[in-house]
Amino acid sequence: MNYLEMERALIKRYRGKIFAPFCKAINDYNLIQENDKIAVCMSGGKDSFVLAKLFQELKKHGKINFDVKFLVMNPGFNEANLTRLKENAQKMNIPIIIKESNIFKVSQLLGKDQPCYLCAKMRRGFLYDFAKEVGCNKIALGHHFNDVIETTLLNVLYGGTFKTMVPKLKSTNHPGMELIRPMVYVEEKEIKNYINYCEIQAMNCGCSVASGELPSKRKEIKELIANLKKEYKDVDKSIYASGENVNLNCVMGWYHKDKMHSFLDDYDE
Repeated sequence: MNYLEMERALIKRYRGKIFAPFCKAINDYNLIQENDKIAVCMSGGKDSFVLAKLFQELKKHGKINFDVKFLVMNPGFNEANLTRLKENAQKMNIPIIIKESNIFKVSQLLGKDQPCYLCAKMRRGFLYDFAKEVGCNKIALGHHFNDVIETTLLNVLYGGTFKTMVPKLKSTNHPGMELIRPMVYVEEKEIKNYINYCEIQAMNCGCSVASGELPSKRKEIKELIANLKKEYKDVDKSIYASGENVNLNCVMGWYHKDKMHSFLDDYDE
């Protein structure tokens, strides 16, 4: 399949499941402004490839004037994965820019059995710097609907805190830079369907956790949600909605701008 057929499928066959939710999230959360310069961060996986094609189609058909670049941070991919990434980018007509790093090696050395948090943090900082170098003011990540709800449950069950993935975030360490997640309404199964339809074999992140060498709590949460959906099919939508419907009158404590608040502060008023 050539890239023109892939693009046609995205705005026709998969319009309702992928392109429309992508556009809706941009509008609902005000993710793109006029003259933005956006760096789409490409990991080599299915999510970032779909995100890249969505941005290409939005630039062609959308009403907002913006620029976009497609950045690849090589954290230490093996040669086979790096080759596959380049070949897939060529097939999908995505003009990627690659920059080398040693993040896999450092995160696995310092993060020991749980390297994901450190790896994600280091990647984020690298991508902000990379994006700034090429003149961008925003980075776009390929987190989707399932990433949001899985992160919410991971924080509740294993972190003892209620936090979710927000659709946009101002960088604290890179002034003037912002992170956006335009696929938060797009379900992972639709991304898989589209990638399979396009006959693209995307890679996983290429690390020891993704390859199954180390355990993954996210995998456990994914299985938990799948089991819950057997009893209540909209449980995933309820988890997502919980992040938008927090009732501060009915929680025991919360943080706001790094300050802790308790329900007791206002209890006697």
